[in-house]
Amino acid sequence: MKLFPRSGRPPASRPHVVVIGAGPGGLAAAMLLAARGARVTVLEKDAVVGGRSRSLETAEGYRFDLGPTFFLYPRILAEIFAACGADLATEAPMQRLDPQYRLVFEDGPTIDATPDLARMAAEIGKLDPRDGAALAGFMAANREKLAAFRPVLERGFASASDLLGRDMLRALPHLRPHLSVDAELKRHFRDPRTRLIFSFQTKYLGMSPFRCPSLFTILSFLEYEHGVFHPRGGCGAVAAAMARVAGRLGAEIRLGCPVESIVFEGRRATGVRTGGAVLAADAVVMNADFAHAAPRLIPDALRRRWSDRRIREARYSCSTFMLYLGVEGRFPDLAHHTVLLSGDYRGNLREIEGGSLPLQPSLYLHNPVATDPGMAPAGHSSLYLLVPVSNLRAGIDWSRAAPAFRALALRRLAALGLPDIESRIRHERMVTPEEWESRYAVGFGATFNLAHDLGQMLHRRPGNRFADTERLYMVGGGTHPGSGLPVIYEGARISADLLARDLGLGGIPTALPPDLEGRQAEASRELTA
Repeated sequence: MKLFPRSGRPPASRPHVVVIGAGPGGLAAAMLLAARGARVTVLEKDAVVGGRSRSLETAEGYRFDLGPTFFLYPRILAEIFAACGADLATEAPMQRLDPQYRLVFEDGPTIDATPDLARMAAEIGKLDPRDGAALAGFMAANREKLAAFRPVLERGFASASDLLGRDMLRALPHLRPHLSVDAELKRHFRDPRTRLIFSFQTKYLGMSPFRCPSLFTILSFLEYEHGVFHPRGGCGAVAAAMARVAGRLGAEIRLGCPVESIVFEGRRATGVRTGGAVLAADAVVMNADFAHAAPRLIPDALRRRWSDRRIREARYSCSTFMLYLGVEGRFPDLAHHTVLLSGDYRGNLREIEGGSLPLQPSLYLHNPVATDPGMAPAGHSSLYLLVPVSNLRAGIDWSRAAPAFRALALRRLAALGLPDIESRIRHERMVTPEEWESRYAVGFGATFNLAHDLGQMLHRRPGNRFADTERLYMVGGGTHPGSGLPVIYEGARISADLLARDLGLGGIPTALPPDLEGRQAEASRELTA
């Protein structure tokens, strides 16, 4: 295993990096920079680490993930842990799920999505046998697409000239910018329901499959090729493990420590203001939500490319309406992950995009005790209910709309075999788009950040090395490559590399830990046993 070289300089003379926010990107950057020998201070406004990937725990013993509920493509984070001298499979054991999730078509069959491709082809055959036979071709095409695009997603893009790199030119034949995800899938699958099996994942980006660029067919490919994982204790346990490793490497994490502004000398970031005092730094990494934090922390005059006006006019993802339900009883017939697909899925998306409340919404239900019984007290369940809705630009008054929408969401659970859920609720928490913004500092309540259309990707997204400034770097879903945990980790690796080069820190290891896939499989088998 190849590690980052540690600096031989005494602590006081090592470059000091301040990281704003202990979300996934901030924690990954803190790990990598501390491993390279920087003095790292992480400032987190809340009392817990993890950002939107934190855990919510109740006095009664219910445990929920606040945001992400599963782990996709752990290879990237495993490489980051290995570079820092740690083993992800040991620090945060994960179990690969089979089935990965259950898809319930309101007007049709139920599909148990499995990574066993022969079984999955049979499941698809319930819809159209010809589509089942086409699965292998879809996987092969996207395996080639990911191989072509991976180098592009692993480096920064500062300007249009970066599009002329050899890696980008090799990837261009796979881009097909004139096609949406759904249109791309028509090259493989005939039945629109089959296409929905492989396109609903665009909701991970807060986008419609009928608008999302065709590149993102790789999202469903990643699930079937590399697996959907459940971290023991939930995704918040991964954030806790990252903080633990960062701390072992010497990073200091200060909780309950909001940042008021980034301090500049000219264009160079020289520290942050927190608690009325200035904390000096040689570089600053901003992990706070870009749309919410940039206008507050960075003077508008230093943001020519991302001025207040451009941030207001940018395109953003949808939001989510959330219910976290501590429920008496367990549901042995309920899958770990279940997606209810509205009978009028396209109409549901039009409602969200048009700013109205869905009348027959699709929804997602997380039932982690199916795999991890410790997520709730004995004989109880921790149910996480997510309904995609418009972000705050729609102007919906959630203080008035929430009670009726809650009742609608609970009624929709009857389609999943849970008709009497309300009588069993022993703990409940609701998060609306308004609370995503006011409590969790998510700009416009857009839980998946800036939209991932071609006008806001690569060099058109806020840069990892933030343009028009010096020594200021971005991590999180608002910068390149984009949203989603594995992509955020890759973005943190890009930003940490740029910062390390600018400050003369250690180099980049390229070797993987021995038998990375084997270690993950072994950890998964141990959890299953």
